[in-house]
Amino acid sequence: MLLGIFRKFSIISMFWTIVLFITVTIIAFFFQELASDPTLNIAMLYTLGAFITARYTEGYLYGFIYTLASVFSVNYFFTYPYGLVNFTMRGYYVTFIGMFVIGIITSILSTNIKEQSIVLLNQEKALAKKEKQILEIQKEKMRANLLRAVSHDLRTPLTGIIGNSLSYLDMEEELSSQEKRELIENINTDASWLLNMVENLLSVTRIDNVTAQVNKTLEAVDEVISAAVIKFKKHFPEAKVKVSVPDDLIMAMMDAMLIQQVILNILQNAYIHSKSTKPLELTVNVDEDNIWFKIKDYGIGISEDRLLNIFDGTGKRKEKEQLDGHKGMGIGLSICKTIISAHSGKITAQNHSEGAEFIFSLPKEKEEK
Repeated sequence: MLLGIFRKFSIISMFWTIVLFITVTIIAFFFQELASDPTLNIAMLYTLGAFITARYTEGYLYGFIYTLASVFSVNYFFTYPYGLVNFTMRGYYVTFIGMFVIGIITSILSTNIKEQSIVLLNQEKALAKKEKQILEIQKEKMRANLLRAVSHDLRTPLTGIIGNSLSYLDMEEELSSQEKRELIENINTDASWLLNMVENLLSVTRIDNVTAQVNKTLEAVDEVISAAVIKFKKHFPEAKVKVSVPDDLIMAMMDAMLIQQVILNILQNAYIHSKSTKPLELTVNVDEDNIWFKIKDYGIGISEDRLLNIFDGTGKRKEKEQLDGHKGMGIGLSICKTIISAHSGKITAQNHSEGAEFIFSLPKEKEEK
C-alpha cells in the first residue's frame, strides 16, 4: 500500500499541493480573528484543503503530504503556545489525530472516486469503440448480402428479358399472336420486377451511411399503410388485402417512404410465394413500447431452412426458384431488415397453421426536435 502511494511523483502535483497549503494557511490567519473557536474551525478549513488537493493531484502521496503539513501548521501557528510544536497539551492531541485521520480518509476516498471515474470513462470509450466496430461489421455484412442478392436477382430477370426479346425478334413471323403476347407479358413481368428492385436499392440510399439511421418525422400509421396498399394494388390489381388498424389515431416516428417500401416488399412476397388466392391480412397492434405490424398469408408457408436466414439474402433457394430468379425473396427482405433496423425496430418471419406471417415493430417515440 505504502509503496503504491509513493511510487509515482509529479512535480506539477507537488507544486499545486504547496500552493494550496500556503493559500489555506494565509486564509486561516485572517479567519483566526473572526472565528469563535479558531482551532476547530481552522482544522476544518485545512480538511477542506485536503479534499481539494486529492481532487486535483494524481495519487495518494500529495494528500498525505498536505494533511501531515496541515496538522503541524495548526499546532504551530494556531494553537497556544503559538510558534511551538506541542502535542502534549490536554485535549489537543484528540483534535490533531482526528484532523489527520479525516484528512487521510478524505484524500483516499476522493482519489478513489477520481480513479473510478477515469476507469468508467475508459470503459465508456472502449464500449463506444466496440459498438462502432459492431456497426461497421453490420454495415459490411449488409453490403455483402445486398451485393449477393443483387447479383442473383438482377441477372436472371435481365436474362429473361433478353431471351424473350430475342425470341420475338428472331421468330416474329413464325409466332402466333398468343405466343407473341406471352413473350411480351414475360418481358413486362421481368421489367416490373427489375423496377421494384431498383426502388428497393434507391430506398437504401435514404439510410445514413455513417450512423445507419434515418431522418424520421411523426407520421400517421394508417396513411402510410394506405399508400403502401394502393401501390401494391397497382402492381397486382387482382390481389386482395384486409387491413385492420385500431380506431384511435396512431402516430409514429418514421421515414414514411421507407416503411411503405417494407410493407410493399412483404405484401409482394406474400402474394407471390403463398400460392393462394385467399386475401392477405395486414394488422396493426399497439402496446406500451411498440407499434406492431403483422402481414399474414394463407398459403404454403416458408421452409424451415429458409426461415433461419430469410432476411440476410443467404437462405437456400429451391431449384425452381433458382431457375426463375425474379421469384426469389432475397433483396427485398434484406432491405426490409435494414430499414427496420435503422428505425430501431425488429422484424421476424414465422409459419402459422395456414401459411406464413411477417411481423415488424416500430418503437413508440416522441417527435424529434
